[in-house]
Amino acid sequence: MASKPTQPASKPEASPTNATIIVAPDRKTTSPPENRSVFLAGSIDQGVAEDWQSKVTTALKGLPITIYNPRRKDWDSTWKQEASNDQFYDQVTWELERLETVDVILMFLAPESQSPISLLEMGLFTKEPKRIVIGCPEGFYRRGNVQIVAQKYHLELVDSLDKLIEATKERLLKTDS
Repeated sequence: MASKPTQPASKPEASPTNATIIVAPDRKTTSPPENRSVFLAGSIDQGVAEDWQSKVTTALKGLPITIYNPRRKDWDSTWKQEASNDQFYDQVTWELERLETVDVILMFLAPESQSPISLLEMGLFTKEPKRIVIGCPEGFYRRGNVQIVAQKYHLELVDSLDKLIEATKERLLKTDS
């Protein structure tokens, strides 16, 4: 019996990029005014924490949104973390300006991280529960504190990065916010 010729395996299609992706400290690229926006807040720990932002960007890039990513490839951990340091000052003000204006703040607190700045940022926006969604997996060293704050201020809290991505998509696709 003759064997059937095999068809070449089809390559998965790359998902289209509808999102505008802006990485710190870019102040020149602008977001289309019709786009909803998301800021990727959370664990970076001077570049030591896993690059979860890439996974989130890949998952969201098919949506017509603007993604603001504070994780930069050219970050230099030797920069003095003082307001007098121009690079450091530019990074912090870029983040604060974006946090204040985006539609959704996605915050991921990685289990292996400490994330003191992320906790500070969470505190800044606890009174805006419609704008922030938090992912805090088991193993994060202050998970209990995060759970209590989320409960008290009615913040959406999920326990994995995948659930955080889904919750963020739902928020971004809502038109009544």
